[in-house]
Amino acid sequence: MATSNEELLSRLNLETGKLSWAEAERHFAKGVLVKVAVELDLIDVAATMALDDKSAFIQWMGAGLVTRVNTEDAIRWHETQAQFWAVVVAPWVLVQEIGPIIQ
Repeated sequence: MATSNEELLSRLNLETGKLSWAEAERHFAKGVLVKVAVELDLIDVAATMALDDKSAFIQWMGAGLVTRVNTEDAIRWHETQAQFWAVVVAPWVLVQEIGPIIQ
């Protein structure tokens, strides 16, 4: 039998998908877009957020590994047409950059 933490990780993994900057931009405009550094596992960060583990977030934010998306990020991502892995932990949308759109 799976633990509730394993169930949460599994559910979040299933809810993760690719998102283009064009799709993410509206979430940036609402102020709910959160950038997760590639050094971290997006699903682990989302689970930590869902479990309201403030101490982990304070450490990640202090190290600059989890931040609110700023205007400089938005401009760069618009210029490069970036793509992301994304997952929603309402009201937040967590994104992790995976590169520009390849056409």
